[in-house]
Amino acid sequence: MINEVLEEVQTTMEETIEAIRRDLSRLRTGRANANMLEPVRVDYYGSATPLSQMASVTVPEARMLQIKPWDKTAINDIERALHEANLGVSPQNDGEVIRLIFPPTTEERRREFVKEAWTHIENGKVSIRNKRRDGNDMLKELEKEGEISEDELKRGLSRVQELTDSNTKALDDLGKSKEEEILTV
Repeated sequence: MINEVLEEVQTTMEETIEAIRRDLSRLRTGRANANMLEPVRVDYYGSATPLSQMASVTVPEARMLQIKPWDKTAINDIERALHEANLGVSPQNDGEVIRLIFPPTTEERRREFVKEAWTHIENGKVSIRNKRRDGNDMLKELEKEGEISEDELKRGLSRVQELTDSNTKALDDLGKSKEEEILTV
């Protein structure tokens, strides 16, 4: 019983960390990153299609993304979607490929990106604490129903706290590495 609760808590905490990792990968760091285009959806034959399913995205230079559509007739739709995505850069369309050239970020702008990264980290910590609360509630409910003893409850609560601490530390490490990546010129 307790192990099932602990496994569920650990799984949901790991999912939170993965979601935060994905969010952080979309932050601009001064270097071009294909993950920045992950949320871009292109209106293609009446359906919102992810850009990654319509084109290859490469990083030929540190501050440039190159998008080569598999269907050349969709290039204008892709360009329109990139404009609507508000990436902070203007797409350059030469009829074959679309280039996104990212300007170098200023020190002030990098500091703003760091703040945004830590906001994501804090949201992740809140989510992990909510998972801890849910796990503790499940264990208390098991004890209330007589399925586990009071000693097992205390051990379970202690184990949930250990999971919380280790996952919170993982988020802190993720935040520190992202901060270092952003501030590196």
